[in-house]
Amino acid sequence: MLYTTLMLVLVFCAICIVVLVLLQRGKGADAGAGFGAGASGTIFGARGATTALSRATAVLAGIFMITCLLLSYVVTRSATTQQSELDRIAEEARRSSVPVAPASLPAPPPVPVPAAPAADPAATEPTAPAGGTTPPAN
Repeated sequence: MLYTTLMLVLVFCAICIVVLVLLQRGKGADAGAGFGAGASGTIFGARGATTALSRATAVLAGIFMITCLLLSYVVTRSATTQQSELDRIAEEARRSSVPVAPASLPAPPPVPVPAAPAADPAATEPTAPAGGTTPPAN
């Protein structure tokens, strides 16, 4: 629950910071005001929006940083208490009291294996190649 709340605050702050930065005028916009660019026709006046938007951006940046720190603390704290899936399965296997082979059942009888057939002496002699000639001896 805390993780979800912090993530929502973090996303909200990030979106608001992006909007506030895009609303602010850059330093190059003041140079155009000297040539009649209409800087006095803004909503907040010639200078009023600069301080309000700058302060709001600074406050949201501070909230964003604090939220990031809290979120990293929450994630780190929960990571030390959780186990991976393999660790959990191994722990359950160790706690399990079921024996691998129950002692009450007898072992199955051995399965007889048929004996290999006797080797035929004619099958072990080398055969002549298909061409009818025998290879020269070394």
